[in-house]
Amino acid sequence: MSVFLDHARALRARIDQALEQAVPDTPGSQLAEAMRYALAGGGKRIRPLLLFAGFRAVRKTADHPALDTAAAALEAMHAYSLVHDDLPAMDDDELRRGKPTCHIAFDEALAILTGDALQTLAFELLCETPGLDDTIRLALVRTLARASGLKGMVVGQAIDLAAVDTQPNTAELEHMHRCKTGALIDASVRMGALIGGASESELAALAQYSRALGLAFQVQDDILDVTADTGTLGKRQGADEARNKPTYVSLLGLEEARRRAQALYLEALEALDALTGDAGELRLIAQYVVEREH
Repeated sequence: MSVFLDHARALRARIDQALEQAVPDTPGSQLAEAMRYALAGGGKRIRPLLLFAGFRAVRKTADHPALDTAAAALEAMHAYSLVHDDLPAMDDDELRRGKPTCHIAFDEALAILTGDALQTLAFELLCETPGLDDTIRLALVRTLARASGLKGMVVGQAIDLAAVDTQPNTAELEHMHRCKTGALIDASVRMGALIGGASESELAALAQYSRALGLAFQVQDDILDVTADTGTLGKRQGADEARNKPTYVSLLGLEEARRRAQALYLEALEALDALTGDAGELRLIAQYVVEREH
């Protein structure tokens, strides 16, 4: 795991550099400053790491010029979702990655515009991915759009907001999180595989992996919300419980939630057995997801 963490740190530095270059200056406005603030280091960069790992699971070559651009697009989309989720009208959070949230550091109006600009930047970047033909570029745009909007992240957040003070069953909670969290994780793996020229059978195996991983990620988040402190989390501990939001811990209890995370981890690993390429990084990311402490 230590070798992987060193590898992940190096990739995060590479992704941070791509993100810094992706945001142009905005004279007369703090918009670029706010965008860079939202994108700033401190995040785990799990989605870009999955992009690189998905590529390497189907290609023997170690790299491709499109990976940095696609990674920046994924992180821009993710950062947009966090900026908007933290707004007073949404989750009303004041702390993210150990720093004041964007609307606290700047103001609410600029935070809304920052999220808007990050979302559109993501698609602009995908249209400019180097070394790919237009068919693959279109597939990348379609994958990210589906994962981020009405069929993915945004509808998941809408369901999440509507679920406050309710008690959904486990299937309903799973559907919400497959949309809210899992869809973008699934897109990350798929986009890397598309850049790598994956076959339909490879894409199917990777989809099984990422569906299990996305849900495991959320289950572990719910566990950490009640077991980790604010300093470790980098955001307010117990926030979900304080807002009476349904979680895997509130529905299943802490120990059963832990068992669920472990079962999903094993399901993700089993899906990788169908691949003939190097899925080592995907296995290590899955291990990290269920063992992380923040």
